[in-house]
Amino acid sequence: MTDPLSGQPSPLGGLTPSGGEPAQAPDAHASQWRLMGRTFVQNRLALLGTTIVVVVALFCFLGPLLYRTNQTATNLALVNLPPSAAHPLGTDDVGYDILGRLMVGGQSSLEIGFAVAIVSTALGVLWGAVSGFFGGVVDAIMMRVVDVVLSIPSLFLFIYFASVFRPNKLLLIVVLSLLAWLQPARLVRGETLSLRTREYVQAVRVMGGRPRRAVLRHIVPNTVGTIVVNATFQVADAILILATLSFLGFGLPPPAATWGGMLSNGTNYVFDGYWWQIYPAGLMIVLTVVAFNFIGDALRDSLEVRLQQR
Repeated sequence: MTDPLSGQPSPLGGLTPSGGEPAQAPDAHASQWRLMGRTFVQNRLALLGTTIVVVVALFCFLGPLLYRTNQTATNLALVNLPPSAAHPLGTDDVGYDILGRLMVGGQSSLEIGFAVAIVSTALGVLWGAVSGFFGGVVDAIMMRVVDVVLSIPSLFLFIYFASVFRPNKLLLIVVLSLLAWLQPARLVRGETLSLRTREYVQAVRVMGGRPRRAVLRHIVPNTVGTIVVNATFQVADAILILATLSFLGFGLPPPAATWGGMLSNGTNYVFDGYWWQIYPAGLMIVLTVVAFNFIGDALRDSLEVRLQQR
């Protein structure tokens, strides 16, 4: 809001005459988001990544409806068959059709990846926003908690949970989320340290607004760009970590399937020439992770362009 006499920004920081909510500039915000969207669309790698993610999602969730296979009962008569008309990608060491298993394994990988991204991002955003907004002793204590969790070796933690509990989707989501929320917490905390000095946040404090209102209505919405970018990378990281855990034997137990578990099982036959048990699963992991990274990089570039126009 500008002073009608001087043309300079008003010290009220965009407050309405009634002293209530900060005045919004919908046209300006809309134009910034349109600029961000246009920048994203102009990025060829972003379009490629989006296309790959959509194709992979359709392959995993709609594919089993068209290509029906039994992924729960073993069939020793179909062990280690090479690709053929009946089994386009062959079978594995217990007779599962690999093409059908890629679809089922992709469902688990994508579901866990997205769930971890949502849970860890939500937790990290709230933690970082509260820490940065209050500052002082509260910030110091909350950030020390982050440092302590970061100091815990992740691999040992995974081994402990795998030895004590029977791995399942919920447990993997919880464990991966408890380790993945640290990065968004740090990012949002840094953004909050800058945003809390803005006029509209100071106005909420002066008018006696509750800290919860300032955090949820003013701090968090203004970090949405950083949140979205980080969430995209979180999906890729969760899929890659899940594949690593499955490769090490700490993934979902049979007959559940994951791409990492398929890759781990296929390496047992790497010297027997059963390439169809290794490369399809590895290719799906690489394509999906790279696609999400393309999208994340494009969103980050689009966000930088948007911020330059503010």
